[in-house]
Amino acid sequence: MKVQEFISGLSGGALDGALGRLYGTGERTLLRQRARYISAVESFSRLYPECGEIGVFSAPGRTEIGGNHTDHQHGCVLAAAVGIDVIAIVGEGDPGVIRIKSEGYPADEISLTSLEPVESEKGTSAALIRGIAAKFAEMGVELEGFNAYTTSDVLTGSGLSSSAAFENLVGTIIDRRFNGGAAGAVKIAQIGQFAENVYFGKASGLMDQMVSSVGGFVSVDFADPDQPRIKKVDMDFSGAGYSLCITDTKGSHADLTSDYVAVPEEMKKVAKALGGEVLRDVDEEEFYNAIPDLRKTCSDRSILRAAHFFDENRRALEEAQALENGDTEEFFRLVRESGESSYELLQNVYSPRKPDEQQIPLAIMLSKRLLNGAGAVRVHGGGFAGTIQAFVPNYLAQAYAEEMDRVFGPGSCQVLAVRPVGGTELELP
Repeated sequence: MKVQEFISGLSGGALDGALGRLYGTGERTLLRQRARYISAVESFSRLYPECGEIGVFSAPGRTEIGGNHTDHQHGCVLAAAVGIDVIAIVGEGDPGVIRIKSEGYPADEISLTSLEPVESEKGTSAALIRGIAAKFAEMGVELEGFNAYTTSDVLTGSGLSSSAAFENLVGTIIDRRFNGGAAGAVKIAQIGQFAENVYFGKASGLMDQMVSSVGGFVSVDFADPDQPRIKKVDMDFSGAGYSLCITDTKGSHADLTSDYVAVPEEMKKVAKALGGEVLRDVDEEEFYNAIPDLRKTCSDRSILRAAHFFDENRRALEEAQALENGDTEEFFRLVRESGESSYELLQNVYSPRKPDEQQIPLAIMLSKRLLNGAGAVRVHGGGFAGTIQAFVPNYLAQAYAEEMDRVFGPGSCQVLAVRPVGGTELELP
């Protein structure tokens, strides 16, 4: 479609149905998204004035809901795509070059004649683009160059997985433009993971990419991490009367690497003592029977963290079943249990090396006071600093966000919708 055609259709409401599905149907939300897309198109046109025809793409962030620190033990996870995303305006470019300019960053230019990993690119968006292009080329897809401008409201460090959103955005663009959409959501997620592992240099699992690519609530079983079992769970969460609120408590992630690393290391030490590589290999009753002997070689904290895994792994499946049944009360009960287990057994709500910095426990305390038994609240993601997650009745959402912003600073709380679709192309009807 042509630039002006898209802007006219967007301004006239022709895309309100598509925008409502991605972000929610509130009038303020729609106005904000129209303005955001128009601004992105205008920025693209200034950068690439020769591109008259454009495509418009979006890929969402994701939030972990159940299965806190279970994936690295080959466990089960429940996660969801959310209504914040990375969007891209795309047009034709030089035949052999993918050129992507992300708002606030220099443009990345990738030559399609050289798609081998580049050591100096590791840790950069250029590495992700090159890796994704390389995998599509390996699949036999005939790639052509293109120009793109992207803008994101998935903040880095928010626990909502900005990197997976970007990977799925690039994969969706290439799949739709050069592969007729044949790869599909699961393959695009696997391609993103490949690029992150091999080209970017980060040994990530598949959960982030899969949820961003598939959309909605997604239950993932990592018993076989190379071929995880994936099930999309249909649930109209907004229609049930609840919002998903993510609050950045502004705790610093600096110097927390050892805290994050200790969790899987301690769990694996318990597994090894019982003859497994990860806790998914271990029989739960055998673990409990062996605790007296385990204490001779493993710390008490390691044992507590292993106990968290067994309950949390089961709970992630039960949460998915509760959603599938439309049983929000049971779902919230399980989420509350999950939060308590992370707090008491996993012990990832603050760093033991920084006992005076307890932003996450403070935010959880305030949330429970405001919710007064409704919904649920828990630590979000890896923990130790950063974000909490709350399921808030819609009638309380504004008051909840205002209280979080009052304590942790303006803009700390994002009120989000669960997004039913993953990476997608927006087209005029």
